[in-house]
Amino acid sequence: MFVWSMIIGIGVATFLIRFAPIALLARLELPAWLTRALRYVPPAVMAAIIAPPLFFADGAPTIDANLPRVIAATLAAVVAWRTHSTLWTIVLGMLALWGLQALLG
Repeated sequence: MFVWSMIIGIGVATFLIRFAPIALLARLELPAWLTRALRYVPPAVMAAIIAPPLFFADGAPTIDANLPRVIAATLAAVVAWRTHSTLWTIVLGMLALWGLQALLG
């Protein structure tokens, strides 16, 4: 019973910590400069997730010749540039990666 109460309590605390800023910001009128700046958060997060596996191998900076990853990342960058859609970038990039890995091994 103790373990379940801890899991539920931590889950509620995590939810409240993440929900509070969203609820607060929904009631406020944000300045135009902040709204413009927040548009760049999804691409910055995507770059932070995608870049390390492409440019680091075993903790050392390198450009790996892992052709499927490089091609899929290039395709995803083109999709992001043309569509400005994070969802389409993720979906098409992952489908390209999986397809290329299946084809090229």
